[in-house]
Amino acid sequence: MVGGHYTYAEVPAGDWLRDFVGGERNNYDKLGHLAQGFVPAIVAREILLRNRVIGRRGWLPFLVVCICLSIAAVYELLEWWVALISEEAAESFLGTQGYVWDTQSDMFLAGVGAVLALLTLGRFHDRQLQNV
Repeated sequence: MVGGHYTYAEVPAGDWLRDFVGGERNNYDKLGHLAQGFVPAIVAREILLRNRVIGRRGWLPFLVVCICLSIAAVYELLEWWVALISEEAAESFLGTQGYVWDTQSDMFLAGVGAVLALLTLGRFHDRQLQNV
């Protein structure tokens, strides 16, 4: 909601962080992309486990990360398509702020978020599923 209010490139908290670390761009949007991987990771994990989609659990983390990266890629494609349609508002919508690797770093952070979710919540999630 905050990013939607200000546009991600203009969120004051991102400006404060940029000024504090001496960066060149407002990186507030990166927090959202990290969450874009973190949040759906446990949902994907639960769906895969409850529906017994895989036979061996060794594939579970890989498939969860793949699902989260797929969601991130679809989001980046939607951003691109909306930017193409809106033409004049493309730069403010995309929020790349001149950073040529913005799309790739967004998807990378979604992958990092997914891995963090699995590492920090995986065992807790297993215990929760045992109680069901």
